Amino acid sequence: MPVATMSPKAGQTATLQFDGKVTTLPVVVGSEGETAIDIEKLRGQTGMITLDPGYGNTGSCKSRITFIDGEKGILRYRGYTIEELAQKSSFLEVAWLLIHGELPTSAELENLESEVTRHTMLHEDFGRFFSALPKDAHPMPVCAAAIGALATFYQYPETEQNIRDTVVRLIAKMPTIAAYSYKHSIGQPFVYPLNKLGYASNFLHMMFATPCEPYEVDPILARTVDLLLVLHADHEQNCSTSTVRMVGSSRANLFASISAGISALWGPLHGGANQQVIEMLERIAAEEGSAEKFLAKAKDKNDTARLMGFGHRVYKSYDPRAAILKKACADVIQRVGGVSRLLEIAMKLEEIALKDDYFVSRKLYPNVDFYSGVIYKALGIPVNMFTVMFTLGRLPGWIAQWLEMRQDPDFRIARPRQVYTGATDRRYVPIAARVELTAPPEGGVR
Repeated sequence: MPVATMSPKAGQTATLQFDGKVTTLPVVVGSEGETAIDIEKLRGQTGMITLDPGYGNTGSCKSRITFIDGEKGILRYRGYTIEELAQKSSFLEVAWLLIHGELPTSAELENLESEVTRHTMLHEDFGRFFSALPKDAHPMPVCAAAIGALATFYQYPETEQNIRDTVVRLIAKMPTIAAYSYKHSIGQPFVYPLNKLGYASNFLHMMFATPCEPYEVDPILARTVDLLLVLHADHEQNCSTSTVRMVGSSRANLFASISAGISALWGPLHGGANQQVIEMLERIAAEEGSAEKFLAKAKDKNDTARLMGFGHRVYKSYDPRAAILKKACADVIQRVGGVSRLLEIAMKLEEIALKDDYFVSRKLYPNVDFYSGVIYKALGIPVNMFTVMFTLGRLPGWIAQWLEMRQDPDFRIARPRQVYTGATDRRYVPIAARVELTAPPEGGVR
C-alpha cells in the first residue's frame, strides 16, 4: 500500500512510494500553519488517485475567508474572532467583511444598508409563484425555488457591476422570500418590507405583522436575530458551501449556485440539527422531564434515544458559537418567557454531560444548534423555519465563497474522480434470454 511522508514546511516536499516508484509532491502551508500535500498532478505522474469518502481529508481550495481550529474551539472570519464580531458587529457589517475582506468604513456600511433597504421588495409576479405551491410545502424547498426563480427576473450579462447588484439583491430579498414562504404556509397575506426598519427588524416584521393591527418589533429580539445571523455567516468548506462552489465551478450564475446551497443545507445531517434539538427537549419535557434519565438512555446502546446538539464534525472542544448563544438564550427567555422549561432542561443536559466521562471522552460538547433552537422557539419562529434562519445567516458566506472561487487563478470546473467497483466488460443479453433477478443488484432498485 502507498506510504506518504510529509515535511512540515512549505518549500519542502512529500514523497509517495508505491510499486518500486517514488513520486515527489509539493507541500502547501496555510497562514495558520495548516499543511497539505498538493496532489493536483498525482494522477498524471502515477496513474493513481486518492480515495476520501466524504472529503474529510481533502482540501478542495485555498481560501482567505474563514479559519476554524476545531481542537481549540477557534472560529475567525477574515482573521477576526467570532466572539469579537458577535459582540461588536452587525450582520450587514459581517456580510461586507466576508465578501470584501475588510471591515467596512462608516460610509461603506451606510451605503450597503441603504442599497439593501431599497432592494427588499419582490416583483409582484412572485405572488403568483407562491400561490402555485402547496400550503404545506416546507419553507426550504420554497426558498430554494424562489432564489432560482430570481434568475429569470434578472437575466443580465455577468459583468462585475451586475454581479455586485446580484449580491445586494440576494442579501436584500432573502428575508422577504423567507417571510413570504412562512406567510404562505399559514394562509396569511404577505407583509411588505418597511424601509424604516433594520435588517433583522424588517424580517421579524414581515414574519409576524398582519394588516389588522400595528406590530412593534422588540429591539432586543431583533438584535438577537442579528446575532444568530452573524454566528451562522460562514463556516469554511462544509456540505452546502462546497455545493455552492461546485455548482458555481460550472459557471452557473450566483442565483443557481445559492439555490443549490439551500437544497444541500435542507438535509437533516446539515441544517436540520437545531430542529432535532427542540424535538428532543420537548420529548423530555413531555415525558419524565428528567435530564438524568434521558442521558442514561442516550448512553444505552440498546436504546434509540440520542443526545442532539452535542458533538461536531469539526469542533472537538466547546463550539465557540454555542458559548455566545448560551448567554443570549437566557436573555431572550427572560424577555419573552414561555419556553423557560426547555432552557432549564437544556442547561441541565449540558451540566451533566460536561462532567460525564462517557460524553467528555468522546469529545461531545454543545454545538451551535443546541441553544439556537431554544432561541428560535422563544422568538416564535416555527420549527420548520429553523433551517431557513440558518440560510439567512449563511447567505453572505456562500456569496463570498462563490466570488473567491471565481477569482481564483487556479479556477477550474469541479470534477471528482472515483474508484470503479462495478462489473467488468460483458456482453449484451437479448431481453428474451434474460433471467429475472431474485434480489436487486447492490446499490440498485427493483
